[in-house]
Amino acid sequence: MAGDETADSAAPPLVLASASPRRRELLLRLGLIPAAIQSADIDETPAPRELPQDYARRMAREKALAVHAAGAFVLAGDTVVACGRRILPKAEDQATARACLALLSGRRHRVLSAIALRAPDGSLRERLSETVVRFKPLSRGEIDGYIAGGEWDGKAGGYAIQGSAEGLIAWISGSHSGVVGLPLFETRALLKAAGFAIA
Repeated sequence: MAGDETADSAAPPLVLASASPRRRELLLRLGLIPAAIQSADIDETPAPRELPQDYARRMAREKALAVHAAGAFVLAGDTVVACGRRILPKAEDQATARACLALLSGRRHRVLSAIALRAPDGSLRERLSETVVRFKPLSRGEIDGYIAGGEWDGKAGGYAIQGSAEGLIAWISGSHSGVVGLPLFETRALLKAAGFAIA
């Protein structure tokens, strides 16, 4: 765990409430290695008529609260791909990934990346990053090629910006790390506001 040289050696540790290797890699960019990783087991079904930003915030909060780590900071996140008011699913099969990419082809969509931090005293802080992403118009061959590569598996909206999909994205406005899965600016600010020692 990163911190200044005067930090108390008994400072509360950081627990990451996610098994995502992408979030671990992003945390490392801040010089942080979680003391533990505990995946939060919660129901991720959107509520009826729940807006994408409300859903992302709720998921991050519930994940932070679901992990039992006494005396630790618990950091949780959730990333949602939204087209209008529609929450796109995590692609678990090729048909879903293909449908997502066809929907996103040539148009703007939003990626909402919420983070929640539970402090050792039980207090909860949260932030939301919103990024606008636009794919180029995708040909059937481009969609087929991307599907064949397998990067879509388990990804919200059926794509991973950190992979070959980035070559199909015309532009983004907002946080690149938020689209990957953990907005680093917001994460650093949240940790500092909670009193966690970070450079």
